[in-house]
Amino acid sequence: MLGALSLGDIGHYFPPSDPKWAGADSLELLHQVHQLVRSHDFSIGNIDSVVIAERPKLKPHIKTMRDRLSQVLELEPNQIGIKATTNEKLGPVGREEGIAAYAVVLLVSA
Repeated sequence: MLGALSLGDIGHYFPPSDPKWAGADSLELLHQVHQLVRSHDFSIGNIDSVVIAERPKLKPHIKTMRDRLSQVLELEPNQIGIKATTNEKLGPVGREEGIAAYAVVLLVSA
């Protein structure tokens, strides 16, 4: 969302070198970014995302994830798509060294 509005990246607002953000709740950071987007007269139309992980299996958690995001972003759950997949044991994600996530967000001028 920040990039779409030419507002820099997340590290500009929440630098990892600043101890203030150590252990920060990612949903709170998302809420702050959402407020910044709104302050520039944009709103979220919808979100399409995919989480790539070998483990844990995310399917049982997707509804909870959607519900939580809908609360933080003040959206209806049907405006948020979350898909989960694996990397078929390939690369660092496939070796369970990390998790990858991608999201596309439609921003609408208010």
